[in-house]
Amino acid sequence: MTVETATTGRIDKWLWHVRFFKTRVLATAAVHGGHVRVNGERVRPGHRISPGNIISMVRDQLPYLMTVESIPLRRGPAREARACYDEAEESVREREEIASSIRRDRLLMPRTSGRPDKHTRRQLRERNRK
Repeated sequence: MTVETATTGRIDKWLWHVRFFKTRVLATAAVHGGHVRVNGERVRPGHRISPGNIISMVRDQLPYLMTVESIPLRRGPAREARACYDEAEESVREREEIASSIRRDRLLMPRTSGRPDKHTRRQLRERNRK
């Protein structure tokens, strides 16, 4: 299966095409917010990228470091999208460590049966203060 590619493309479209964001608006907002850097520099959504560029990004508190392999012309299947970038092994390890620490923290949080009412919320706040 071959992927039709371009030589350059916009960073916001690329992030959407390779399925890092569900909509292009979310991709644009992430770039505007400074969560995406190309070759170490903060960029605008219209910044042109090409194969070989290094993209570092933070999404949902998780870091990504990848090299652009190709610029897809459309938002295709996930298998095609994955072929458009190469992610660094250290990035994958760091993201897994952060995700596991978040899971451990969530297990330590107090649990309630159902949605807490006013009195239960008050008790939870008191427990967290101690």
